[in-house]
Amino acid sequence: MLELLTVALASLMAGFVDAIVGGGGLILVPALFSVFPGAAPATLFGTNKGGAIWGTAWASLQYARRVTLPWHALLPAAGAALGGSFVGAWAVTLVDPSGLRKALPLILLAVLIYTLLKKDLGREHQPRYRGGREALVASAIGLTIGFYDGFFGPGTGSFFVFLFVRLLGFDFLHASASAKLLNTATNASALLLFALKGHVWWHIAAVMAVTNVLGSLLGTRLALKHGAGFVRGMFVLVVSALILKTGWDAFMR
Repeated sequence: MLELLTVALASLMAGFVDAIVGGGGLILVPALFSVFPGAAPATLFGTNKGGAIWGTAWASLQYARRVTLPWHALLPAAGAALGGSFVGAWAVTLVDPSGLRKALPLILLAVLIYTLLKKDLGREHQPRYRGGREALVASAIGLTIGFYDGFFGPGTGSFFVFLFVRLLGFDFLHASASAKLLNTATNASALLLFALKGHVWWHIAAVMAVTNVLGSLLGTRLALKHGAGFVRGMFVLVVSALILKTGWDAFMR
């Protein structure tokens, strides 16, 4: 019972953070590994996806009701992200991702420095493209980060947010809202693969899903209430935490 309560609370916190800017896996995945140290990693990753996808999907729905989104660009981008995630998951069975593990904290550090130096980055919503060109760029983002999510994964939501801000000219609120849709697609792809392999504890995932949605509801409301500046601040905090976590995993273990 204590184990279930622990992962339920971790899922609540993960849903809260993930709804604002992504990065909920920083909380939930370590919690699962701590509570179930003897479990197969694939099972814990699959159970994480089984619980977390519901909060991400709920956040997507809530943002869609309150934020005007370019559906002509996001729907094909979500499809590209789904396909990219499948290909990435297949590629990881053929290629060792250890090199990417060491490069990731450096890439995240570059993202953080760029964001801090560009004080106005993502504060105003000024889309650079329209129509087909916007859909093309969004789909390229979806395909690339979708592949990364299937192949490796940490920081996927933050990469989606950053690229929507940097390449498409979105503010952080619109970028986060858009990222939730694409992240739902990549999570669905990964969950399907884990489920087909029998790597999901559905009874644990069901409890986590409930608390994850509750956390997502709170996080979405805060983001919508306080706007792009608040989301930008959370982005900086989450990316900083990701740098520390991935740096430790890559160089200290």
